Amino acid sequence: MRVCLIASSRFPIAEPFQGGLEAHTAALGSALIERGHEVTIFAAPGSDPALGAVELPVRRFEPSPAARADVGAHPETWLREHHAYLALMLDLIEHGRDRFDVVHNNSLHHLPIAMAAATGLRFLTTLHTPPVGWLESAIALAPSPSTYVAVSRHTADAWVHAVRPVVIPNGVDTQRWVPGPGGERAIWTGRLVPEKAPHLAIEAARRAGLPLDLAGPVHDRAYFDEAIAPRLGDGIRYLGHLGSTDLVAAVGTSRVALVSPRWDEPYGLVAAEAMACGTPVAAFARGALPELIGPRGGRLAEPDDVDALARAAVDAQMLDRGAVRAHAVEHCDLRRMVDDYERLYNGSPVGAMA
Repeated sequence: MRVCLIASSRFPIAEPFQGGLEAHTAALGSALIERGHEVTIFAAPGSDPALGAVELPVRRFEPSPAARADVGAHPETWLREHHAYLALMLDLIEHGRDRFDVVHNNSLHHLPIAMAAATGLRFLTTLHTPPVGWLESAIALAPSPSTYVAVSRHTADAWVHAVRPVVIPNGVDTQRWVPGPGGERAIWTGRLVPEKAPHLAIEAARRAGLPLDLAGPVHDRAYFDEAIAPRLGDGIRYLGHLGSTDLVAAVGTSRVALVSPRWDEPYGLVAAEAMACGTPVAAFARGALPELIGPRGGRLAEPDDVDALARAAVDAQMLDRGAVRAHAVEHCDLRRMVDDYERLYNGSPVGAMA
């Protein structure tokens, strides 16, 4: 099939990935290409052309001096993002039926939802976040035959007041995230931002007597400088923003992975990646993490309870790594996810709805 995959305009779909959404889009696009589909990914500047990425024109719009002088003017980054998606959707309305069989909206922007019906194409949107106002507004004001997909049962339940999404859990490439031997250190991976709370993982690791590595992009420099940098040392290391090859190696040689969100994770890709490496997970029981991890993949702790997370880490590290890996292959594999998306692309029913 000819698939138009709409990605985020904020971060490129390229290594090292800025977050789970970018990693998910790259994995989905690569898998579809491997299965013989013709994939075009509309993404941010700097995205990998091997994925069929076509740059969204994020930087091509500059407001006039008069528009900048407007006291109610939007930030220029907001305007550029709006301009990029507006240009894309207008192009799909005019030329999309000649170029594509299906459009898969994997972005977090409201315009692909609001303008989907006008394209005349089979259109599906994956909901990667809890409900947000601009997406709810687009769904309410622009009813269309679009299909909505939630990345977990938790996320589907959160959206059920606005739409009834099909549930297709995210997946990771278990042939790339290979089993590792484990090691002596714990690991925390992801964006270093307050809502992911790596500072709580540091405190839990210390109370559990575990040295800890942190890996991921610093999206909030003030938070890193105030909450992370002072806690480094004495067994706590920051490895930097790693590409997937180095990240697989780091996770696979870790004793346990800590996941410490202070928000309800819509899925929890870092937990799936760790389990695919055979590394058990100790996590706060928030969002979709309980349905993702289960008793075979790790141990759960009461949200925000650092002592409970420390106890979960001590217990989780005793789990059999082969069983952890088997759980990930059975429940978190990319191929299962892509199978389901292919069925939706073809108009076939998939799984349960919220």
